[in-house]
Amino acid sequence: MSKPYRHDRHAETCLTTVARAVRQSCTRGLHAASLAALGLTAVGVQAQTAAPGTVPMPRVEITGSAIRQIESETPLPVQIVTREEIDKAGVTTAAELMSRISANVGGLTDGVSINVGGDQRGFNSANLRGIGTSSTLVLLNGRRMANFASPGDDSGVDLNNIPAAAIARVEVLMDGASALYGTDAIGGVINFITRKDFRGVEANVYRGATDEGGAGKKTATLSMGAGDLQADGYNVFAVLDVQSTEALRTSQRSFIPELRIPQQLGHLLSSWTSPGNIRLTSAQRDHLQEIGFLLNGRPITNRQINLSIPNCSPPANLYLPDGTGGVDACTYDYMGDTELYPKSNKQNLLTRGVLKLDANNQLYAEVALSRSRTSYVGSSARVTGYLDYRRIPALAGTGLDTLEDDDVPGEIEVRTRLSEAGNRTSELTSESQRYVIGLQGTVAGWDYDVGINHSVNTVKDKDTHGYLLYNELLEGIASGLINPFGPSGAEGQALIDRIQVNEEVRHARGTMDSIDFKASRALMPLAGGDLAMAFGGEVRRERTDFTPSALLMSDNINNDAAPEGGKATSDRRRVAAIFGEVQAPFTKEWQAQLSARYDHYEQVGGALSPKLGVSYTPAKWLMARASAGRGFRAPSMTDLYRPTVYSSTATLPDPVYCATVDNNYADCASNWDTRRYSNADLKPERSRQYSAGIVIEPTRYVTASLDYWNIRRTDLISEIGDDIILSNLDKYGDLVHRDEDDYIDYIELHKENRGAQVARGLDLMVDLHGIDTPVGRLGGRLNGTYVLKSKVQTGPGDPFVSNLGRFVTDMAVQRWRHTITFDWERGPLSTSLSNTYSSGYTDQNSAINVDDGSVVAANRVSSYSLWNLSGAWEVNRAWRVRAGVQNLADKSPPYSNQAYYFISGYDPTYTDPRGRRYYASLNYVFK
Repeated sequence: MSKPYRHDRHAETCLTTVARAVRQSCTRGLHAASLAALGLTAVGVQAQTAAPGTVPMPRVEITGSAIRQIESETPLPVQIVTREEIDKAGVTTAAELMSRISANVGGLTDGVSINVGGDQRGFNSANLRGIGTSSTLVLLNGRRMANFASPGDDSGVDLNNIPAAAIARVEVLMDGASALYGTDAIGGVINFITRKDFRGVEANVYRGATDEGGAGKKTATLSMGAGDLQADGYNVFAVLDVQSTEALRTSQRSFIPELRIPQQLGHLLSSWTSPGNIRLTSAQRDHLQEIGFLLNGRPITNRQINLSIPNCSPPANLYLPDGTGGVDACTYDYMGDTELYPKSNKQNLLTRGVLKLDANNQLYAEVALSRSRTSYVGSSARVTGYLDYRRIPALAGTGLDTLEDDDVPGEIEVRTRLSEAGNRTSELTSESQRYVIGLQGTVAGWDYDVGINHSVNTVKDKDTHGYLLYNELLEGIASGLINPFGPSGAEGQALIDRIQVNEEVRHARGTMDSIDFKASRALMPLAGGDLAMAFGGEVRRERTDFTPSALLMSDNINNDAAPEGGKATSDRRRVAAIFGEVQAPFTKEWQAQLSARYDHYEQVGGALSPKLGVSYTPAKWLMARASAGRGFRAPSMTDLYRPTVYSSTATLPDPVYCATVDNNYADCASNWDTRRYSNADLKPERSRQYSAGIVIEPTRYVTASLDYWNIRRTDLISEIGDDIILSNLDKYGDLVHRDEDDYIDYIELHKENRGAQVARGLDLMVDLHGIDTPVGRLGGRLNGTYVLKSKVQTGPGDPFVSNLGRFVTDMAVQRWRHTITFDWERGPLSTSLSNTYSSGYTDQNSAINVDDGSVVAANRVSSYSLWNLSGAWEVNRAWRVRAGVQNLADKSPPYSNQAYYFISGYDPTYTDPRGRRYYASLNYVFK
């Protein structure tokens, strides 16, 4: 329904000036704008006939269709976020914005990237429906960008490369769209749409701070443009955005001690401490017991001792007699010695120029440049060193050099943390360049658009602090220059400083070059409107290069080992595609959309993706819609060509070994070595999806929609989980390699097309708008996703494993997620109160403590609800002030016993450790 109930001069002017935009914020007085308001509203009810004297609704291109149409006529479930609502939410990055999308679950975040190793640090991604980052397509102005270049299991666009300050709106297609866009669009499409033209000058400054300190943010944005396309024949503008965020340490958050990690998650603690723990040989322990050596006033009982007990060095180094260090040593809690939120600096520049060639044709060019530099700080470096016992005063007279059973009599093993070297810090720089030049217009009744796209992503991984040259470090400990038990002398500190690594150790570059075109036109009139068609095609070349440094490959960086089998790689491929679409309004009530696309990937093969969408509008206030289609995801070049990766499992029991030790997990559970293999023979994943829903508008104040969606993927590109292999040795035992003593040597993990995935649920939208009261205009929106099923099958014949409301492997899919917003405005004043909510779920509940063989106590993760408040004052046409509070109730992340991520005690994929925070912004516009 697009007929305005309240038609006034403001609405008419606004429609005239934004003919190429989709209901910008200036349409505040127009009822049709309610369908595109912030709350991610669904689009759908058919446009009514405009009242006499009104300006016809503009026909625009909507995500999910190549045919220009009135926005509200589309049968597709498109959700829209406007610029105004982005400002109200107080978010400044695309990743922050995605956290407010109820259908986005399990995406990669900065919290996930905080670790001391692992692939794809710095990658911020979207994950619609929770079926995988690689199955959500992210576009910028309807075109692809180069994927995050660093090799790993996930592929997709790094949200750090999206020029957030230039976004005019975001369109989220909550349906499969391979029939139009090709690979990756199984879960849906997120299209970030920037300004298309701008005149004048606009400046914005933003400052944010947290209640407990840390994680403060500063941003500045400058937009400048000149030229009126109609009057001057050109427009050119640029938007520059600069942001900086401060780091947040665990010591700055009071909720970290409240998680009671040492007491509840003993399996995540470490015996590498500062001061260092001494690991005695059996002979050394027996000898010290025989001579009456006392520690803390008592005879020693274990092979692991620490001369500083019971003091140790809190808060990270603790005396926990029941912990992994035991009664005679210290235990290290790395959550007392790390960061929760990284320091970052981001710069984005978007510039666009349009030249009017004639009344119907335009030449345009677009340049988007971005750089995100983020420092991920983990725990202090650890090392196992060796030194002569006589260098330790407390042991100097004990005669340990007389023990003939030891390999090196008198040598002491020390497990220490290098606090003097500082925390291990990696600086990740993700840089993006995107150049587009194109021609669009109308020729002989055909609307056309043809463009050349050159897109590059470069990822630089640099060890900057806390990583030391390994051989020189061991020599320093053995010589006594570096003291593993306390502060080193001046010479030792100078040595530590001298052997600090400050070098780029991994360099990845991904390039995408493409030429695309599309054309559409009306063919003939039908009873409900014009029969229209579109067709188009694309030729694309993709290339990825990965280069590890010579220093990394020398295997001489402590805690950053050279990957066995690692080498520089360079892979490339060509892609070609054609597509077509037909839109047929058979009657005023019935409309159909039929589309299909064929893609061919070099070496991988081809995939045909058809789709049919239908809408039925029996009344002006009601529309029913449905769609069915097929999709695919082509294997990434990492899936196809990556060299063998050597890694390890989580702590898992070996059933064969456990059978010999009465299932004592203290003996038979460990972190087993793995070898992960790519597969050049992989084929595309396939999907079938369908949806059905209704959109109603019972009054001029209410719009609502309910959509059912169902996705089934087959031929999944995946590895059999190491936990699945060990729990089903009858079927997968040949993948477990054992030594002559029948202990596990390593486990094979192969990328293969195997298994299936099923996800289905409901999307609910309720929008209240334009409610005028004596105290002002009121509005409200609810957008929620209720998941009915989410499960994965490892291989043919294997049972499906559900992660709905359960943490499995690396994530949980919450059954219900929503965003609610309440708005008020009166004259120059406005406020917005919003809530984001994620339901609780059953925790991982499987981690094993190898010290005593116990399994972590079962837990249910509680729901997570955040309230935010913002207000704005439009001082005059030039100045606007906004201020807000995020996380009003200072809600902490709920406790979780998950052991998959480096950050422990909570799940970093969807929670925010920053707590209550305040922000204010000042905006100036001159035109």
